[in-house]
Amino acid sequence: MSERIVVVGAALWHEGRLLAARRSAPAELAGRWELPGGKVEPGESSRAAVVRELREELGVSVEAGERVPGEWPLKPPYVMQVWTAALCPGSAAPRPLQDHDELRWLTPAEIWHVDWLDHDVPAVEATLAHAAPAGQDT
Repeated sequence: MSERIVVVGAALWHEGRLLAARRSAPAELAGRWELPGGKVEPGESSRAAVVRELREELGVSVEAGERVPGEWPLKPPYVMQVWTAALCPGSAAPRPLQDHDELRWLTPAEIWHVDWLDHDVPAVEATLAHAAPAGQDT
């Protein structure tokens, strides 16, 4: 059986908006948008990885919520899982620290105004279906 490596993406919602991060590296992904996150380390839970990755990549303290149903294939052996997340009270504002050069808070109506990475598109669709703030049009 082949190895499977889980990558977590964070659906970070704040005041009804979803955070999107624009890749600056590697070159083939630069300029396109993704849900921030990264690889789950050996012995680490997916939930803990969301918290750690957002601290490392964006300098924020978050609380991981629930997993968005589904799993999306990346370049083998990687698969992506998405978790909802919320900023902890008193957290610094997110800023791009690693692998990103811009961040945007998108309302549900603005979600498709950015050029998402191909493998993030179905994950973002599932996130909207699962976790978009109540009372807002997607």
